[in-house]
Amino acid sequence: MNDLKPGATIGILGGGQLGRMLSVAASRLGYRCHVYEPGAAPAGDVAQRLTTAPYEDQAALRAFAESVEVITYEFENVPTAALDLLESLRPIRPNRRALAVSQDRLAEKDFLTGIGLRTAPYRNVETESDLPAALAELGAPAILKTRRLGYDGKGQIRFSDVGQRDWTGAPSVLEGFVDFSAEISVIVARGAGGQVAAYDPGLNVHRDGILRTTTVPCGLPAGLLTDAVLIAARIANALDYVGVMGVELFVTAGGLVVNEIAPRVHNSGHWTQAGCAVDQFEQHIRAVAGLPLGDGQRYADVEMENLIGDDVLRLPELLGQPRSQVHLYGKGEARPGRKMGHVNRLR
Repeated sequence: MNDLKPGATIGILGGGQLGRMLSVAASRLGYRCHVYEPGAAPAGDVAQRLTTAPYEDQAALRAFAESVEVITYEFENVPTAALDLLESLRPIRPNRRALAVSQDRLAEKDFLTGIGLRTAPYRNVETESDLPAALAELGAPAILKTRRLGYDGKGQIRFSDVGQRDWTGAPSVLEGFVDFSAEISVIVARGAGGQVAAYDPGLNVHRDGILRTTTVPCGLPAGLLTDAVLIAARIANALDYVGVMGVELFVTAGGLVVNEIAPRVHNSGHWTQAGCAVDQFEQHIRAVAGLPLGDGQRYADVEMENLIGDDVLRLPELLGQPRSQVHLYGKGEARPGRKMGHVNRLR
């Protein structure tokens, strides 16, 4: 893979906050970004170019691909037909296999267990009629998740009793109970030549299915954190991955259990903007552009707090906090559950 020269254009599928921060990072390295987004696009405020068109618009997709040298993405649920057309014209990094695995929770768990990693016990629940047998096998408590399109707690139903008969309305996966003491995540990067660089694992705290804070260092034993990094690297290598990936893991008495993977820059890696010389966004651009990966070493202790909904109204207070770095996403309406920005605090 030839390195992209400064002045080249990187295509980004998705115009949300991750695409926005990728565009800023790319600009620091001398690249331009062209964002493709069917709806509202905060990334369009900072990218050189924005295409607003549905993923079914083949002419718009073709024009987008022909205007860029390489294509990446800020979310994993891009329709397959659109990817087929784009890939015929330009390389997509990370690759299509990573997308196929992460787009479907069943495929993801089959992949992870297939390379020898532990996940929650799970059963495929293709239709509502499959649910009683799956609950009988796994027991309760359990959680039913749609196989596709769920995020931030969406598309999920918690089961406290095996007699419960709620349904998601789509093919799903039933996950058995995991008794965990903490959730951590590893942000790992892999370059085109196979070089791997990982950031320190962060401790995650969720509320209502949405990440609220990530803290580094996470205060867990060094051996466990080394194991977490090795697991993330194993996943990236198995996928022949190019780019940054987020890997969420449960800490249990029996060791680490992989919760899920995200083939992109990740909310739990925002702390790297304040704690590392090369943050996750620059690292991803370096990887997809064919540049050497940066040093992921942490030089500061950081807590990242997501600003959800009306949290953004605290802006005057947040701006007055010492040793804090505020990032707003350029979104208009502060709706409940909507990520409006984040704050990185040096500890």
